[in-house]
Amino acid sequence: MHVTSGRWLYGFLLALTTTLLWGVLPIMLKQVLQGMDAATVSWYRMLSSGVVLLIWLGVRGQLPSLRSLSPANRWLLAVAVLGLGCNYVLYVQGLDRLTPGTMQLMIQLAPIMLMFGSMLVFGERFGIGQLAGLAILLLGFVLFFNQRLEELFTQLTDYTLGILITLAAAFAWALYGLAQKQLLTVWSSVSIMLVIYLACAVLMLPLVTPSQILELDALQLWMLLGCCLNTLVAYGAFAEALVHWEASRVGATVATTPLFTFALVGLGSALWPTVIQPELLNSLAYLGALLVVSGSALIALAPTLLHQWRTRRLRQGVNR
Repeated sequence: MHVTSGRWLYGFLLALTTTLLWGVLPIMLKQVLQGMDAATVSWYRMLSSGVVLLIWLGVRGQLPSLRSLSPANRWLLAVAVLGLGCNYVLYVQGLDRLTPGTMQLMIQLAPIMLMFGSMLVFGERFGIGQLAGLAILLLGFVLFFNQRLEELFTQLTDYTLGILITLAAAFAWALYGLAQKQLLTVWSSVSIMLVIYLACAVLMLPLVTPSQILELDALQLWMLLGCCLNTLVAYGAFAEALVHWEASRVGATVATTPLFTFALVGLGSALWPTVIQPELLNSLAYLGALLVVSGSALIALAPTLLHQWRTRRLRQGVNR
């Protein structure tokens, strides 16, 4: 069993770095989408990350070998490649139809889908605390969409299509997560990401137009570079945070990502109103966003909190 280093403050700062980077990512992507299609944006992100990891592992002599994988694990790798590749493209397509805050809130369903998938595939249990978190999360979504509930259930508008695409992106990420969870028994996470990024970059070639980068203005070019670096640094900080801090607490910290996105959009729209559009939400919607984040954090923390409570009760029983 993995034991953390105990450097909880360092772990927290790394998790916070991941949260900030993921929080600003849809804002940057929104700018790039004005001059580049979803597949091409995703291709540049995948290719740049894959090349950097290839150089990194190559210098260290740690390049993975496909020969070490069994036929079953090769199928799992194919699922992981398709899952993350579809997630990247669908995420950007959904973002093209939604605001950054709405997008980040909806993608909170991805780890929930992964949890349900883990119950079906790995037999993991869903505790009472997680059920409470799920109830809070669902109530939060109802409140968040209070201004557009009728539109969501009665019309197939561009907004509704964006929500459906985002749900598909979350499902694709859950498939990738399930496959990666099993692949981690034979490969490191860095090796898995290297193969996935490069395989996705190759598979996406027929769908992309790399020359679109020549049509971007200076701001969009900087945003594209920021998106590519974001992919590497955010996942790297996330993986390192897990070394120093409990996974549940890292997950709870990352669950606050939508709040950072809303705050950054609000700040950006005030400073650069011609570049960043504000979120047009009422107070009830913001309360719903807070409940979604709270529910996600509770789902992540519930197993650890339950374990601590049981341990405390056991110690009290022994002391008596």
